[in-house]
Amino acid sequence: MQSQQPDDHKNIMLAAILSMLVVLGWTYFYAEPQRQAQQEKAEHLKEKEAKNEAIESGKAPQHPLSQTAVTVAASREEALTRTPRVAIETPSLKGSIALKGGAIDDIVLVKYRETADPASPNVVLLSPSEGPGAYFARQGWVAAGNAHKVPDGVTLWKAETEGALTPSNPLRLTWDNGNGLVFRRTIAIDDTYMLEITDEVENKTPGDVALSYYGRLFRFGTPKTMGYAILHEGFVGVAGDEGLQEVTYAKTLEDNAVHVFKGKTGGWIGITDKYWAAALIPDQKLTYTADFQGEKAKEKDGVDRYLSEYQTDPAVIAAGASRKLKSHFYAGAKQIAAVQHYETALGIEKFELLIDWGWFYFITKPFAKLLNWLYGILGNFGLAILAVTVLVKAAFYPLANKSYESMAKMKKLQPQMEELRERFKDDKQRQQQEMMLLYQKEKINPMAGCLPILVQIPVFFALYKVLFVSIDMRHAPFYGWIKDLSAADPTSIFNLFGLLPFAVPDLLHVGAWPIIMGLTMWFQMQLNPPQPDPIQQQIFSWMPLVFTFLLGTFPAGLVIYWAWNNVLSIAQQWHISHRNGADIHLMDNLRRTFGPVMRLLKRS
Repeated sequence: MQSQQPDDHKNIMLAAILSMLVVLGWTYFYAEPQRQAQQEKAEHLKEKEAKNEAIESGKAPQHPLSQTAVTVAASREEALTRTPRVAIETPSLKGSIALKGGAIDDIVLVKYRETADPASPNVVLLSPSEGPGAYFARQGWVAAGNAHKVPDGVTLWKAETEGALTPSNPLRLTWDNGNGLVFRRTIAIDDTYMLEITDEVENKTPGDVALSYYGRLFRFGTPKTMGYAILHEGFVGVAGDEGLQEVTYAKTLEDNAVHVFKGKTGGWIGITDKYWAAALIPDQKLTYTADFQGEKAKEKDGVDRYLSEYQTDPAVIAAGASRKLKSHFYAGAKQIAAVQHYETALGIEKFELLIDWGWFYFITKPFAKLLNWLYGILGNFGLAILAVTVLVKAAFYPLANKSYESMAKMKKLQPQMEELRERFKDDKQRQQQEMMLLYQKEKINPMAGCLPILVQIPVFFALYKVLFVSIDMRHAPFYGWIKDLSAADPTSIFNLFGLLPFAVPDLLHVGAWPIIMGLTMWFQMQLNPPQPDPIQQQIFSWMPLVFTFLLGTFPAGLVIYWAWNNVLSIAQQWHISHRNGADIHLMDNLRRTFGPVMRLLKRS
């Protein structure tokens, strides 16, 4: 029997080490986190069952999602009249706070409207629990073992201040439980979107009292989302050291799908839409448990319910003492400047992640600032898009120059490459060797044309992301028929751009700008020689048409950016190809494409 060679032993040893590393890596990065997650989930379910038993026995209050009324009133306006209220009046917000339950449940955004029409209604963010589309926040206390009466959803608070809640006039509320506990609440608001809630409880009982503090954000009914993978809408937050958490509505409706974060300090949790958000912000020094959860619709109301909440660890308030806690609540537009200001001024852990920057956040954020700066100079968001695209093209010109130079040289070698393919068509290995010799002789790196493009992909994706999530693009007009850059081009070729009096289905909605984008994409492809593989050529031929339909329902600002980027790429490629003496195949491709049609027309 032949003995193993030293190399065989090395290979066996290397394979064993690699196998061990794979097992250890799988255990550390996947199996152990999965086990911990399952264990935490099981513990939470056990706690949930214990709470349910306590609720049934009357030893604990009902679960927050079950104790709140759903759509009792016929309208939002009617629901607002069912409880005493204190008005909210700021430069950015209007609405009211319910004295019943102390809920922040009526927030309207003064600076934003539902459509681009200046006469359309303002955007409604929060609505009361007893009306349709309920979306509201509550803060309060939980007594250990339900031993003491604390404010709940039906508690009627007493307002100690007069007039509306304004940046210069905080609202002060009080409630006495009649058994020795006095609760006081002060709500202050700034001129943008942040509310500061200071809760104090005074213990006049003869014994110690253990209380926890909570913040809860309710949403009843699943809102309509944009449905794009590039954008998250739903639960969001940074719970201590967990990093950014994004959980969809559907995920929380799965059986027993409760996402729990225990023993955390710092951060925030909430619910986000594309342009708006509501976020609960606990005291950044207190330890708390947070969770995202959903409850499927019941037969009696037919409304799915969602809850984002945190609860601090219990603290003992001695007899004759008091405890004061300060929390914050953000309700408004996801404005970059406002969000970043609050992160710095209030020390909120990673609050800037309330805006969905995406994977390439280190590129996306500078682009957002550049875009807003250009917007301030040019006064038109569409012009800012065109300008930032030019600047990005200029910054990448050296890389693009190398890419197009390599492509130009490769074009010049096409005849020789075709000759080698034909000569060695039955010997692929020899064919590759001869190709490499040809590249070395002509000093061409075939990968040089790909690498610069790969480097640019994250940058252009980040810019695309900025345009998609930027609130400044919402209802921003361009020129001509584009009145809202965040909406799809309103025209369609299938009703002759509005000349024919009928609406076009979304599937066939292809406006003027998507057609312009498709034409520029097709024109750019005509600068290159046809693909040697007929199947690849067919794919390239159909791509502009596919993208035209694909982008037909995309925001006009994104389509304009794409079309303008194509125009700049055409000019750049034409210039570099001409400078390097490479053939520009435009006329040959046009004759190949339209030649048969022209000949047919001549015959007729």
